Amino acid sequence: MEIEDFMLTCPSKKYLGIECLGCGAQRAILLVFEGKFYEAFKMYPAVYTLLLFFGILALSFIDRKRKYGSVLWIIITINLLIMITSYFYKHY
Repeated sequence: MEIEDFMLTCPSKKYLGIECLGCGAQRAILLVFEGKFYEAFKMYPAVYTLLLFFGILALSFIDRKRKYGSVLWIIITINLLIMITSYFYKHY
């Protein structure tokens, strides 16, 4: 069995034939873990801000004394901007 066997399919792409803003994120994260950093960025440019978001989110659950809400919202905003820009760049 390969890890690709456990990846989720995009419902938007499967049923509507349209890629969503998150299409390619799973494969890009897998490429990062394989050490293929440039290929991961080419596949999904928001992969590094997404990993940063999940890292800080995990840290916020571990370190309850500090407030990470404002940092998380900044990363979410940056991530959305990258996702939208790369989506339009890829399709238009």
